[in-house]
This record gives sequence, C-alpha cells and structure tokens, in this order.
Amino acid sequence: MWFNESIIYQIYPLGMCGAPAVNDGELSHRILRVIDFIPHLVRLNINAVYFCPVFESSAHGYDTADFSKIDVRLGTNEDFALVCSKLHENGIRVILDGVFNHVGRDFFAFRDVRERRWESSYKDWFHISFDGNSCYNDGFWYEGWEGHFELVKLNLDNPEVRQYLFDRVCGWIDEFGIDGLRLDVAYMLNRQFMRELRSVCDGKKAEFFLAGEMIHGNYRDIINGEMLHSATNYECFKGLYSSFNSMNMFEIGHSLRNRFGREDWCMYRGLQLICFADNHDVTRLASNLTNKNHLVPAYGMLMAMPGIPCIYYGSEWGIEGRKEDGDPALRPETEEPEFNALSEFIATAAKAHRSSKALSRGSIDILHMTNRQLVFERAFDDERVIVMVNADENEYTAHYNANAGCGTDMLTGRHFDFGAGSVMPPYSVQYIKI
Repeated sequence: MWFNESIIYQIYPLGMCGAPAVNDGELSHRILRVIDFIPHLVRLNINAVYFCPVFESSAHGYDTADFSKIDVRLGTNEDFALVCSKLHENGIRVILDGVFNHVGRDFFAFRDVRERRWESSYKDWFHISFDGNSCYNDGFWYEGWEGHFELVKLNLDNPEVRQYLFDRVCGWIDEFGIDGLRLDVAYMLNRQFMRELRSVCDGKKAEFFLAGEMIHGNYRDIINGEMLHSATNYECFKGLYSSFNSMNMFEIGHSLRNRFGREDWCMYRGLQLICFADNHDVTRLASNLTNKNHLVPAYGMLMAMPGIPCIYYGSEWGIEGRKEDGDPALRPETEEPEFNALSEFIATAAKAHRSSKALSRGSIDILHMTNRQLVFERAFDDERVIVMVNADENEYTAHYNANAGCGTDMLTGRHFDFGAGSVMPPYSVQYIKI
C-alpha cells in the first residue's frame, strides 16, 4: 500500500491561503497558491498532501454547507481539480478531510428543517426534538458536536444520510481523483458507517486510504480490515516534545516500546499510525520546545519512529504558534514557502524514511536509554537501521550491543564504526544502516 511508505504534508487551506474567517460569498482563486508550493513539497520529499476542509462552509471549514462545492473563498471545483492534477503529476497523492460527524447550520438539509420543521423530509437526518428549543431559537432542539451548536450532528444511523455521504465521496474521487480521507472526530463516528465507507471506497478505487482522527480511545477499535487503515497517533504526540523539554527520553522511549515493540502485549504492534509533531489544533513544535536546538532531533525522532510521518505546513521551517492564542495563530497565511537548515534536515530524513523498509515498516527495539539519549533499532527482513538521538548539549558515547561492526549514516552518507561505542554529537540524530 502506497501510504505505508509515505510522508504526509498537512495544509489548512483557508488559513494558508489567507481566506477571510467568515465566508463573504466572494469568489477568490486562492487554492491555486498550492501549485506554487509543489516544488517545495518535492524538495521536502513529500509524497502525499492532506487538505483540511476545502468544501463550502460558513466559517472554519468544519461547518460544511455544501459537500459538492469548493469553498468560494478558495476557488472553484475546476481550480481544485487543477491543483490535484498538478500534485498527481509530481507523484503526490491527495487526502481530503472527511467531515461526516456534523455539518454547519447552512447545510441544505438543516436549512430545510429550520424552514419546514416537522414537515421537512430531512428531519431524521439529524438528532432533533421538537419538544425543546436551541440556543439559536429554532423552535426545536438538536444535538451539536460536543456542545458546539454551530456544528449540527448528523444521524449516521439513517441510511439516506450514509448514502448521501458515500455519493459525495465517490464524486470527489471522480472529479478530483483523491486518494484518501482523514475522518474528522473518528473516535465518535458510527462504526457501521465506517465499515460501509470502507467497502464503498475499496470498490471505487484501489488502495484508497482511510485514516481517523483519534484523540483518545483504542486505535484497534477502528483500524482493521473492515474499517480504517490508520489513525492519528495522539498517544505519542506529547512525548515528542515533552521528552526533550523535561530531559526525560524515557517517556518517549517507553511509549514507543510499549505500543509498537515486538512483544505480543504491545498495544499497537503492526499498526501504521499517522505520527506528527503538531497540527492545526495544537501548539506548533517550535513553540512547544523550550530549547530550539531540539527541533532537529525531535523531527529526527518523528521520521524514525513507527508510523506515517506528517508535517504541518510551515513547521518545516520553524513557524511558531500557540493554541492559547486561538486558531488563527495555528493556521496563518503563508504566501510562499521558506527553506532553511531545518527544512533541509527534514527533507533528508524524509528521503531516508521513504527509501528504507526498516524505517517505514520495521519493528522497533529499544537498545539504550538515558534521560538525554535514546537509541533504538528498526528492522524489516534483513534491513536494520540504528537510530541514535542525543538531546544533550554535549557529545555522548553510548555502549550497547548493536550486533554490528559498522554501517552508514543515512543522513550524512558517512561511515560509522560501532567498535568503540556509538559517538553521538550534541543535539543530534543519526540513522545508521547496517
């Protein structure tokens, strides 16, 4: 499957392209800006782009008004089809946000309910009680997503709703050639809906990728042969930065071993989760780290740990943004990409990840842990890669049984000799291929 050896680049289009926060109804072809980013993506060794919502909405994209129409603030369907075509021409797959748990108040079916109430043929598309009222004084109560009543929860038990959404997905495949979906709030989606969606997508396009947003819960509940292929790895997200901030590499080391190790009791052994250092909902890595010298080893860890690495736009050159400053701080406009030393490192690490079955698909064994250093092995068939991370400002020499005499650092091309111990430069990461 193509996605098992991919590097994903996440774009929040309404933010990156500078769209107004509220839909003003004015057509602007902002989404075409992504085409100018493609050389940057190729240089980064990206081979999949995940777009946050692109369809017509009233505000932030997750309040969908029309699943068949690109948001007017971003452009037209023809514009987005061109973007997808250009990405495909450069070997980059396209993943869209599947926002199926809820819609906006301007969604056609909910508008009909607001106008016709109990006479609406769409009243069973939602969770509605005509014995109550809403905070918008609709004259009826309805369920919103986690108390956000601008997000109207869909009734996915209704076969008409499921079929409507399946038809839209098939339309996106036909019109834009998309290669996958990331399902918003998958932790609360109807499980039967996900099973049917998998069947529809498998029948429509070979190797169509389905991933779910899992902030909590057991990933195995939704990742299996009948439902999804992957999910967002929030369980290891915190460890990626807090291990460096607290100088406690045991945190991320134990997380990786307990979840992905070789033993049968390891929770997610064999699963290919989407791993990330930040995204559109959380503080940027460059703001989370107290020492900016840890950016390189943290991204080195991201590219070497089990799973599918995902880079959030702008973070590859060190953009900052804090959650407490609101969503706009996390989703800024970016007129053109930058490429600096951090970007160069990420590009090199991404190339190593994509070229190595061990790094992209292999098992993991922890070989050496201290508060400030972590050494682990990734292995697939006869290929072995020793990953060495040093969070300290000083050089460190690690002694462990690598069962190897020498190797080559995939990041620098330099010869490496294990004979005298593993020398780890300050604030460094090394991928030693045996």
